[in-house]
Amino acid sequence: MRWLVFLLLAMQPAAAETVIAAGTIRGQQLIGPMDVALAEGTTPGALSELSQAIGMEARVNLYPGRPIRAGDLRPPAIVERNAIITLRYDAGGLLIVTEGRALDRAARGEALRVLNLSSRNTVTAVAAAPGLAIVGPLP
Repeated sequence: MRWLVFLLLAMQPAAAETVIAAGTIRGQQLIGPMDVALAEGTTPGALSELSQAIGMEARVNLYPGRPIRAGDLRPPAIVERNAIITLRYDAGGLLIVTEGRALDRAARGEALRVLNLSSRNTVTAVAAAPGLAIVGPLP
């Protein structure tokens, strides 16, 4: 009899939870532990663990009590739009370093457009570190 009760309890589905915004979260705001909460129940496409949202950046405004979906979040930007950054090209023993103006915001590993301040040409680069973008082949 005890095994039957254990089996019935083991077969019960675990309580599912959905990550919701605890308050208004503005777009481009970094999400901290106080910004999110768990609500009972599941919402298709919504996050189910707080760790999936904490430390991420909101793509759009998120409102209190609304479920947070993966598409609402992105990794935090390390290059801000209009910031003066270092552009680096390193290939085949040739190293070129110059300054550029970021025309987009980007997280680590994301492509962005950068205006080369020396040549006034727009190039596509990849954000590598705060204030640094790599042009050409990645190391």
